Amino acid sequence: MSEILIKNMVCPRCIMAVEDIFRKLEVPISGVELGKVTVTHALTNEQEKHLEDELKSLGFGLIRTKESRLIEKVKSKLYQLLQEEEIPTSLNLSSYLIKEINEDYSKLSHLFSQDQGITIEKFFIRLKLEKTKELLFNQELQLSEIAWRLGYNSVQHLSNQFKKVTGITPSAYKKMKEKPRVGLDEVK
Repeated sequence: MSEILIKNMVCPRCIMAVEDIFRKLEVPISGVELGKVTVTHALTNEQEKHLEDELKSLGFGLIRTKESRLIEKVKSKLYQLLQEEEIPTSLNLSSYLIKEINEDYSKLSHLFSQDQGITIEKFFIRLKLEKTKELLFNQELQLSEIAWRLGYNSVQHLSNQFKKVTGITPSAYKKMKEKPRVGLDEVK
């Protein structure tokens, strides 16, 4: 068995899409999770080329270098964290990533910033704000519930961060007829 790492997998639909690709290519797998597929045997060069083409057509990609793998692991763990029912307000992002990835945080931080042009913390804030937009768009939760769910200490903290990054308040965003959003996999 071996692992194939895939970038831009951010949700359960991504898992299903990647499973479908492997099924279509008739490549036996033993498991799929965000950012990773476990195959039962090594791929031939031809299978790998077809896989790469199929993944690319859906906005995914193969991860080949060790550095890219670490960056995608960071992103994957942050995406998974956003899927949790609640992010604790006491969350220490660096401690969380050290525990989850088992790598030195300064190394992760340096690689991430160098490759992505943004710090891990700012990237996570942007992810949380896109999740806020999604929840506001779907009108599932009140702003206070969103703040609590995403680990903010207060509604004011979320509102201030939202306005600082987007230029408008969450209330103004909620009232907009056209609500601009990007997918979590497009956050930069």
